[in-house]
Parts: sequence; structure tokens; C-alpha cells
Amino acid sequence: MGIRYSALLRWGAALVTAGVASAGCGTVSLQGEYPARDAEQAARRLNDDFGYRDRLRQAEYIAATEIPTTAQGGNSEVGETPLAWSGRVFADEKATIDIRFAVRSPDSAPTEELTRCYRYTLQLYRYTSYDEIACPAVATPPAPSASPPLKLPPDAEARLSAALRDATPETLAGRVRAAFPHEGITVDTVTDKGTLVAAVGVAAERECTVVIRKTDGRTTPVAFRARQLEPGETGCRTSLYTHPAQ
Repeated sequence: MGIRYSALLRWGAALVTAGVASAGCGTVSLQGEYPARDAEQAARRLNDDFGYRDRLRQAEYIAATEIPTTAQGGNSEVGETPLAWSGRVFADEKATIDIRFAVRSPDSAPTEELTRCYRYTLQLYRYTSYDEIACPAVATPPAPSASPPLKLPPDAEARLSAALRDATPETLAGRVRAAFPHEGITVDTVTDKGTLVAAVGVAAERECTVVIRKTDGRTTPVAFRARQLEPGETGCRTSLYTHPAQ
């Protein structure tokens, strides 16, 4: 009887050992808190990377250039795929980007993954925010393309000088705007003691050109300190000439 009981114990121990070994060789489920936490970590890290927006950008450009294809979230590799985008980071407008995070553990089955989706909201001179959304049924979304950001034209100084040559104080603003019709280019004009002053720029890109036309008809570009174009400073305005920094 004692021999039979001892044999049963050995047989049970062998079954337990085999079961543990079998479990170690099997696949790991992606259900539970850890994969979801890994997706949330990756989403939060991307939100930090988007950060404070101080450049004029289309949502599609951001989706094409600022989202890595994979990231590390906890112990898992997380794929990041932009699903949809709209709007732009400009003035008081908003840009939104929907992103799918797919978590795949190194020990999980090749076809097994957990997905979470988040919508990011980006505004000029604001920190990015994000919220979880339901993942849409989109297997292969279209890839975003990176259109170049708005900049001043290469001939901005010559174009501005030409606009000033035959302008009057009454027509100055209209002539400069006609020379730079894009709404993303700021135009500021003034007449100061008979001198016509015009400034054109792209604030988000820290670009600015200022030209004056004196009473003798000569046009001259105005030099200024680059730091005056930073947020909170003078910006691209005629005061770069009329009230220069000391």
C-alpha cells in the first residue's frame, strides 16, 4: 500500500512538471492589463513627443513625418499606424490625428495582437492632448503624404521691394497683400514720417522680411535680431523698423 501511494505521488509530480513545461513553451495571451498598459504607455509617449506646437503644419504632414512605425511599450513592441487626419495647426484651428497602437508580445502567436486607438488634438501654441477612441474597422489605411510646410518665396525681398516702389500710403497694404496672397503669410504695413514700411512673414517658421521705401524712392531691407521672431517677442511686424530692439 505504501509503495503504491509513493508511486502515485511520483506520477502526480511528473504531471505537474510536464504541465509547467508545456505552459512555458506555449503562446502568451494578450488579454489582460499588461498589453493594454503597454499600448497606453506608447500613446502617452507619442503625446509627449508631439508636445507644444509652435509651427504651422497640416495634420497630414504631421502624420507622415512625426509618427514612428514601431515603439517600445513596457515589455512589448507596439506598432503605430495613422488611420485618419484632418485640419491644420494654424491660428485658432485644430488638427486631429487618429492613431492605432497594435501590441504584439515576443511570446505571443504571430497573428495575435491587442489594439487600442487614440485621437490626438493639436493646436498652435498649445500642448497636444489625446483621448482613447473606438478603433475603426480599417485593415490597411491610406498612407499620409508629407507636403512641404509654407515658407516665404525665395524672391520675397525683391517681390516686396517691387510692391513698395509704386505704392502710396493708401495703396501700400493692398499692393503688399497682392504680392503675397497666401493667407498663411502675414502682412503688416505702416507709413512712418513719409517712409513706407512693410513686413511679410511666416510666423510659425520664424521667417520675416522687412523692406522700407524712403522719401527719395529708394528701397532698403531692414536687419533685425532673429530672437525677435520667437513667440512672445515682437514678431514679424513693422515695429522691427519703427521701434528696433536696443
